[in-house]
Amino acid sequence: MAAYLQWRRFVFFEKELVKEPLGNDGAAPGAAPASGSTASKFLCLPPGITVCDSGRGSLVFGDMEGQIWFLPRSLQLTGFQAYKLRVTHLYQLKQHNILASVGEDEEGINPLVKIWNLEKRDGGNPLCTRIFPAIPGTEPTVVSCLTVHENLNFMAIGFTDGSVTLNKGDITRDRHSKTQILHKGNYPVTGLAFRQAGKTTHLFVVTTENVQSYIVSGKDYPRVELDTHGCGLRCSALSDPSQDLQFIVAGDECVYLYQPDERGPCFAFEGHKLITHWFRGYLVIVSRDRKVSPKSEFTSRDSQSSDKQILNIYDLCNKFIAYSAVFEDVVDVLAEWGSLYVLTRDGRVHALQEKDTQTKLEMLFKKNLFEMAINLAKSQHLDSDGLAQIFMQYGDHLYSKGNHDGAVQQYIRTIGRLEPSYVIRKFLDAQRIHNLTAYLQTLHRQSLANADHTTLLLNCYTKLKDSSKLEEFIKTKSESEVHFDVETAIKVLRQAGYYSHALYLAENHAHHEWYLKIQLEDIKNYQEALQYIGKLPFEQAESNMKRYGKILMHHIPEQTTQLLKGLCTDYRPSLEGRGDREAPGFRANSEEFIPIFANNPRELKAFLEHMSEVQPDSPQGIYDTLLELRLQNWAHEKDPQVKEKLHAEAISLLKSGRFCDVFDKALVLCQMHDFQDGVLYLYEQGKLFQQIMHYHMQHEQHRQVIAVCERHGEQDPSLWEQALSYFARKEEDCKEYVAAVLKHIENKNLMPPLLVVQTLAHNSTATLSIIRDYLVQKLQKQSQQIAQDELRVRRYREETTRIRQEIQELKSSPKIFQKTKCSICNSALELPSVHFLCGHSFHQHCFESYSESDADCPTCLPENRKVMDMIRAQEQKRDLHDQFQHQLKCSNDSFSVIADYFGRGVFNKLTLLTDPPTARLTPSLEAGLQRDLLMHSRRGT
Repeated sequence: MAAYLQWRRFVFFEKELVKEPLGNDGAAPGAAPASGSTASKFLCLPPGITVCDSGRGSLVFGDMEGQIWFLPRSLQLTGFQAYKLRVTHLYQLKQHNILASVGEDEEGINPLVKIWNLEKRDGGNPLCTRIFPAIPGTEPTVVSCLTVHENLNFMAIGFTDGSVTLNKGDITRDRHSKTQILHKGNYPVTGLAFRQAGKTTHLFVVTTENVQSYIVSGKDYPRVELDTHGCGLRCSALSDPSQDLQFIVAGDECVYLYQPDERGPCFAFEGHKLITHWFRGYLVIVSRDRKVSPKSEFTSRDSQSSDKQILNIYDLCNKFIAYSAVFEDVVDVLAEWGSLYVLTRDGRVHALQEKDTQTKLEMLFKKNLFEMAINLAKSQHLDSDGLAQIFMQYGDHLYSKGNHDGAVQQYIRTIGRLEPSYVIRKFLDAQRIHNLTAYLQTLHRQSLANADHTTLLLNCYTKLKDSSKLEEFIKTKSESEVHFDVETAIKVLRQAGYYSHALYLAENHAHHEWYLKIQLEDIKNYQEALQYIGKLPFEQAESNMKRYGKILMHHIPEQTTQLLKGLCTDYRPSLEGRGDREAPGFRANSEEFIPIFANNPRELKAFLEHMSEVQPDSPQGIYDTLLELRLQNWAHEKDPQVKEKLHAEAISLLKSGRFCDVFDKALVLCQMHDFQDGVLYLYEQGKLFQQIMHYHMQHEQHRQVIAVCERHGEQDPSLWEQALSYFARKEEDCKEYVAAVLKHIENKNLMPPLLVVQTLAHNSTATLSIIRDYLVQKLQKQSQQIAQDELRVRRYREETTRIRQEIQELKSSPKIFQKTKCSICNSALELPSVHFLCGHSFHQHCFESYSESDADCPTCLPENRKVMDMIRAQEQKRDLHDQFQHQLKCSNDSFSVIADYFGRGVFNKLTLLTDPPTARLTPSLEAGLQRDLLMHSRRGT
């Protein structure tokens, strides 16, 4: 009784009497018609009702007259005569419009089972598809209970003698159905129920003394005895899936729940149970307080008709009584149209309408029963928004009572539905920081926190100095388990001075920039930072070295230089547990890291030399910087031996061939540091012979001047002229050098003698003896040339006279052809033949085969063609000369005209034609004369 009294009572149902409809054409819309001035009197059922059931949209009744009545939702009562005497049992299937009934058509104990198809009609009444006797044998016995499986393949009938028959097959037809005795016992059967679990069908059988279950879907029907106490008639029911389809047995002391193979929980509901029913998750029990033996239900029920009966509706999941009321002489309780209907002996029908969920929750809120409201909302499958609203109200209630720990637990249950700021504002007080921390932790675990929430939670940890919680929060196993913004967490931890925690987050979540900032700016741990960079992928290692390279070079120059060497040659991250050779090598642009060595020349030199040796194709900036560094060291070095070594290194670098494209830059560097050997080498490489001469002249290096002329005079003959001018202006004795220059000028005929004399006239120390030999040799050569020219002129004149005579003879005397052989085939001439004035004769067929034209001798044609080409070329140059003279006279800038013709090669070869013939010669003779004249003129030039 104590357990029963602990259950709270509520009024979650509204009770009212069902009233008759307004008329035959006016149907009430709900389970109970509206009340008011227009409502008619209360509905009254026919007298003598013995049995009731519901389903398929109707309440079904059977009476003592053998009639079955149907009360649909319109409350228009209809019926038909089903039996001649009385109706004792009804079972309305819920999924089929089939009704099974048990009644009597004649006096005596001879019950009949009839199956009605309510969708078909037979003379206005439902069609009876099957009739068969209920008693299995010859011994008469009374039917106590009836149940039908929804698949229409099983029907079970219980009797007062303790036996149970099972009708297996299609219950609507005799042909496909078979009846057999399933159970025999000594106690009346008070309840039956089928339970379907997958493909297995169980049948619960309860008597006044025990509870059993059978497997009826297989063979042999195995039985399990579940308990050794039973219940009275109509005191058992089958729950819905919310209670796992358990079989409910209501005894006078307790209510028991059973699975097919074991007993489940029990509830101590005292009182003599009269009716048990299951309705939409509720257990409905009609009982009376005075204990009565269950067996009296079969003998003396009428003796208790005047007793008051209590109807209780229990919520077994949430442990409360949803409704409780007193009725007089309840006949049965039915469920249809979403409501409960209670039939009393006076023929009245009482409707119990369940209130909506929101109304029930408000009733619980008024009594501050939030836990019960939460359980009720869950059992009613309220959505998450509705549950969150309850949790919020519960949290507000606990907060107002000062129970902050309990309140925050309720607020935590609202995460995802309630705005976090609503809760956070309540717990910002320093005394409630523990509650705020708990809320924020859950908010992060559900991945619903933003950056502000992360900041606030970390600040809570730091204020509480709770390092263990802080480590637990940040040290997650994998990236997928992180429920906060990592970068925000790093910032907060860094500001609070928790550098080790911030480093842990930065390293584990690949926030390399933050890791290096903390190591270099806060902890000053340069060695760790450098090692960390060496573990990064190439792109990130490169960018971080550009950003932090100067700091690292300042504090740990050697290690930084080593890392830069690897980064710019063949970089592989130094990952633990992984060989360096497994990853492909990368190479950064070494030139971009030179500024890092601004204040570390020693490391810079080591880096540059390493790059030039290991990677010959390094950028040009590497070699430029290395040259500048070596020249600086050479210029500032005082030790002669070291200076000589640096000098050799600089020259070696210049001779490496890396400065061909940046000649000017290298030259400027050498000039800035007064590195003369380098300057001279670069002048020579750049073919700047004039600058080399000027350098030696400035330094009074006479022998070097001569050496430069000898070495490069072939490429630039003007060097000898400059040397002569240089020595001519020297007041000291330079006879040796002047003689050497004059000898070369004479051999190469570089200057006219008069110009040589004029040049040496500027030197006061130079005497005629210096150029005497030069002038004598020059005059002798000119005399020899004059003699040769006179001889050539005389020979040309004689030849010209001879040619003229030949021409005259050709014009005035006959030409005798005495050739006997062909000039081509050397065979004897035969007619017809061809003769030319040049003296060549040919067979006609040879001539036709080899000649290119009828007017030209095939033998003389090649030589004549060369001469004619020379003549035409001379004619063209003659035209150019006339044009040149005309342009020279008309142009304002005569030098531009001359330069233009020099560029076109007009003055490359000059041919002089002397003594042009006065007479008009034949074309062939004129061509020969022109040829000889041209050859003569070429020899004279």
